[in-house]
Amino acid sequence: QVQPVESGGGLVQPGDSLKLSCVASGLTGSNFVMGWLRHAPGKEREFVAAIRWSGDNRYYADSVKGRFTMSRDSAKNTVFLEMNRLKPEDTAVYYCVIGGSWITPESPNEYTYWGQGTPVTVSS
Repeated sequence: QVQPVESGGGLVQPGDSLKLSCVASGLTGSNFVMGWLRHAPGKEREFVAAIRWSGDNRYYADSVKGRFTMSRDSAKNTVFLEMNRLKPEDTAVYYCVIGGSWITPESPNEYTYWGQGTPVTVSS
């Protein structure tokens, strides 16, 4: 069973940085996409970033480009989301998600496996 597990969320002030981690168990091969989605109260789920494991293509939402960087440790099936210059509108529960290599990474509904989520609050 594939299971992603996130860590690293917390309370920070605007302009601060935070790094999320996600370790995925049960993964084999490289035909998958690992990504980050977020869900803020009163809003729809939103794509944040993703990596296509085979080929290392990376995708970012316009709202985080230039501020967030997604990276990986392939040997450990682990991904990271480095979040810089955080804004109050980045406040949300962040989910690590995994889908097959055929999915559209920017589409939240196409991911099959979800972590339990880690909350990020940006507030002064």
